[in-house]
Amino acid sequence: MDFLSKLIGLGQTPVVLLSVFIICAIGYAIGAIKVKGLNLGTAGVFLFALLFGYLCTLPGLENVPVLGKFFMADASDAKISSFKFISNIGLVLFVTSVGCIAGPKFFRDLKSNAKSYVPMGALIIAMGAVVTVLFAMIPGIGAAYATGILSGALTSTPAFSAAQGAVEAMAPEQLGLVSLGHAVAYPFGVIGVVLFVQIMPRITKADMAKERLLIGQTAEKTEQKQSKKLAKIDEFGFFGFGIAVVLGIVLGAIKIPLSGEGFDGPCFSLGLTGGPLLMSLILAHFGHIGPVSLKVEEHTLKSFREFGLMLFLVGAGVEGGVELVEQIAASEYGIMLVVYGFAAGAVMTILPMIVGYLFAKKICKLPLLNNLGSITGGMTSTPALGTLIGVAGTDDVAGAYASTYPIALVLVVLASQLINTFML
Repeated sequence: MDFLSKLIGLGQTPVVLLSVFIICAIGYAIGAIKVKGLNLGTAGVFLFALLFGYLCTLPGLENVPVLGKFFMADASDAKISSFKFISNIGLVLFVTSVGCIAGPKFFRDLKSNAKSYVPMGALIIAMGAVVTVLFAMIPGIGAAYATGILSGALTSTPAFSAAQGAVEAMAPEQLGLVSLGHAVAYPFGVIGVVLFVQIMPRITKADMAKERLLIGQTAEKTEQKQSKKLAKIDEFGFFGFGIAVVLGIVLGAIKIPLSGEGFDGPCFSLGLTGGPLLMSLILAHFGHIGPVSLKVEEHTLKSFREFGLMLFLVGAGVEGGVELVEQIAASEYGIMLVVYGFAAGAVMTILPMIVGYLFAKKICKLPLLNNLGSITGGMTSTPALGTLIGVAGTDDVAGAYASTYPIALVLVVLASQLINTFML
């Protein structure tokens, strides 16, 4: 056995890379399995990544030749940092691709549907916040745990950070409850929205060809009309993509204080999701800087979008699996608190989607694909958008996601801050 370990000498970087593509292969295979016409799709990668993260924490694994290289005792393991980095790369690739795809038609679509998308984002977050407050009022639960669950149910890292900041400032002894709530609710927060956008077209017996035509009419593609030929730096559009990422990361890093403590207290920022998304929307709308084209080729964007989503789900899944085990093991509140947290997270995921869907259909009269696209944005669900694009058979749903996402992002952060401020 020692000989085997010496023969296959895996360092940290090879182990992480090997893990990524093991999860990729098996996860896509799981995602392709259909049950009554439904499948997890790319979310199968996330599900297996969670399991992989859990398996890598099993006691005794560290003593097994070769496999011991994959062992991670807790979330402080150095390999987790690598998975976080991979997740961030994937997230930036995905949201920038989505922004570049939606950008040419985004602002016209937003102008014509602003009265629908802005209320949709606000309503979804408001419903989640109401459930959070009600759950926080249960004796023994409290605001810290409840807002952690809200951030997990909406898979929102900015909301998680805001909840941590507020709790740390007001009741630092409850900080672990925020992490536990986020870890417990996060898996269903991903999978629930992914299944919802597949189930609703089946329940409504939607004619997808007709629905694609409707969304095409509301978000008709336009080409940038230029009086001079634009210079292309490279044939794939990597130049324009790179500019969008750089400016987007800078925009996302800008902090806005949320309390009288200034930058030392809780702050709001667009982060690695909102910054690149908004910047890519803007640059794709204009399409050029002076005589230089910023256009990114469609095949480049589609490849980056899928590859980025896969990397994001791998990194987030492994980290989530390890963190879930660690938080449950460290919890002094008992397994029933975890059960309550999962149930509350499921309600915080499902109820806002149902209410949002009915509001968009009955009040806003949105076509089905615009409806579901705005729900993925309101739920701040990156994986669900990837699934919806596959279900819809068109990239035009990205416009509805991008229109609803910013308002939802701001409001969920503020909700996490305010609930803790008034209820801790």
